[in-house]
Amino acid sequence: MKPSPLRILGCAVMVVTMLAGCRGTGTVRALDLREKPPMVQVTDIEPVKIAIEPFDDRRPDKSRVGLRTHLWGGTTYFNVPGERLANVITQRLADRLRTRGWGDRVWDVRVAPAGSVPDADIVITGQVLDFSASAKSRVGSTVIDTKSRFKVVAKNQADQSTTIRNIEGGRSRTVFWFSEEDIQEQLSVTLKDGIERLISDTTIEDKALRSVREQ
Repeated sequence: MKPSPLRILGCAVMVVTMLAGCRGTGTVRALDLREKPPMVQVTDIEPVKIAIEPFDDRRPDKSRVGLRTHLWGGTTYFNVPGERLANVITQRLADRLRTRGWGDRVWDVRVAPAGSVPDADIVITGQVLDFSASAKSRVGSTVIDTKSRFKVVAKNQADQSTTIRNIEGGRSRTVFWFSEEDIQEQLSVTLKDGIERLISDTTIEDKALRSVREQ
């Protein structure tokens, strides 16, 4: 049976639309990496005051957190709103510790400017050395790779000691139909992995943050 002209036209429009979607325009898309903290009933906060100073962004390229290379040429770039990735990471860590930190308990945590909390038992600072995503489209699929590398430093007031942890991680995923939510979700999960790794690798002892490996 010979296809009708209308059907042929419809198929042609579909192909043109698909090809147009496979070509990058060089635009920058905003990714929301924030995570809404779960509602918790605070009945007993641990008696340790923790301050987190905004992390220092040491990435060589701060203009973006990711990019997608399109099948038919061109690139789409991704960044966080306001281009303040370090602030997003700092807030995610603080929210996690306030709701379910070490030992799955609630901790007294606040984000504050550097040097503004002299009464804190532990002051946490950090450096963002790498946090990026790349999505490469090919025929029938798109491969998404994400990676992260942080340096976290905790200064303990009790004995003037310092605990340093280097956290690295990454994920890889292949999708058939790519959407911006895919790269946003994978970056968010990669950040969550890093925070979980920091919590599992450390502990609070005598109002000081210690590395579990030092036990």
